[in-house]
Amino acid sequence: MITRCYKSLLFLVLAGFCVACSTTPPQNVNNVCHIFKEYPSWYWAARDSQKKWGVPASVQMAIMHQESRFNGNAVPPREKLLWVIPWKRASTSYGYTQALTPTWKRYIKQTGHTTANRTDFEDATDFVGWFGQRAHRRAGIPKQNAYALYLAYHEGIGGYMKGTYRRKKWLVNVAKKVQRQANTYHAQLKKCARTLPEKPWWHLW
Repeated sequence: MITRCYKSLLFLVLAGFCVACSTTPPQNVNNVCHIFKEYPSWYWAARDSQKKWGVPASVQMAIMHQESRFNGNAVPPREKLLWVIPWKRASTSYGYTQALTPTWKRYIKQTGHTTANRTDFEDATDFVGWFGQRAHRRAGIPKQNAYALYLAYHEGIGGYMKGTYRRKKWLVNVAKKVQRQANTYHAQLKKCARTLPEKPWWHLW
């Protein structure tokens, strides 16, 4: 009985520790310069993903801005049973990118990144870049086209190619919003890129 209590207590302590260590969302999510100055490692991660996959950091950040507002623990709200009782969540989307579990597993399988976690920002930027590369290869979407990439991100690349988004005016409007955000981030980055900190040598290994 005592052993069981100790195990339960240890679990609660570790769970609380993990939550406490989670990176809080940036203070100003609408200014990418402020974001990267607050979290320089995010800048390095987005830049590395851009070099690897060719998807601009501004596009990566705009998609995550829309999906989670940079909350690494973001989850869909629970549905209500009988309008009152909290029930299951609407989908398996989770983390910075709100990637669905099957899509995340496909990313891990194709990249070999077996330790990737949806709550890790570096993994999240790599995921968005990977998805953008796939959408470019399969559907011919330009990697800087945040509007089309977001539609494919939401509908799946197959759904995008079938034009399923055309029946969803609300989604088209959201995709336009993502493009505007990407444009804003791009303009901001052009002004502040030289002032952002370079990756220190111990991060290069």
